Amino acid sequence: MKVTLWGTRGSLATPGPESIRYGGNTSCVEVRGEDDTLLVLDAGTGVRRLGDTIRPEIGRVDLLLTHLHMDHIQGLGFFEPLFMPGLSVHIWGPSSTTEGLRERLQHYLSPPLFPVRLRDVPCKLTLHDVVQREDFRVGPFQIKADLVCHPGPTVGFRIRENDRVLAYIPDHEPALGMPDFPSEPAWLSGYEIAQGADLLIHDAQFSEDEYPSHVGWGHSSIPQALDFARATGVKALVPFHHDPSHSDEIMDELWEKAKADPDLPFALVPAREGATFEL
Repeated sequence: MKVTLWGTRGSLATPGPESIRYGGNTSCVEVRGEDDTLLVLDAGTGVRRLGDTIRPEIGRVDLLLTHLHMDHIQGLGFFEPLFMPGLSVHIWGPSSTTEGLRERLQHYLSPPLFPVRLRDVPCKLTLHDVVQREDFRVGPFQIKADLVCHPGPTVGFRIRENDRVLAYIPDHEPALGMPDFPSEPAWLSGYEIAQGADLLIHDAQFSEDEYPSHVGWGHSSIPQALDFARATGVKALVPFHHDPSHSDEIMDELWEKAKADPDLPFALVPAREGATFEL
């Protein structure tokens, strides 16, 4: 399994000289199987550049959406595979209590927000409503989806190929309402998705000082992300969904402080656009 980061920023794309090293595009991750099966995790602004690398000969592309906030779907209308006639594109994502995934996506991919309607894209499009604790297979990947703590219907994904596991929870506030975080596994949001993963890509948007004024926004502080990784016993943590106000210099300071902890039981590799991981 090869994992490539195409967008690491949270909430709002922030291209510019102050975000060159960590990246300014919003959430998008490429996962390639040993047989070249392609999964795309979220469709933030990073998905445009990823889409430009995909050719129709691949036959099928699967796009897994954790939720439908704009920073995770804003690049969808610029995802080139949607406009490849004959290419099979499968989109997986959560429904709401009143609408399925197709209806929810149509709110964005239709005028006046976007000039092309979802129903008019020329690819062979199939949409799948993801429900709580759902398991499904795409090629060599066994995938588990489960609801996690974030405003609106939001899931995390656990992706297994052979004996290697990637956990992807880019927007997550597991400490919400928990004075003694982390709690027992049965009460810990996202535990089943992350438990024992070889690589966990996880929300770490706020600094410790910033979090108290953002409680309930659906995101974790850096110390909370580290505590979640400890509690779930992962082998490596990739902190993700960087705050749009954090420059490269600010993040260097934050991660130098985090890495100074001598008792970290996992590898800590802050997300940078273009980074790749082999599992």
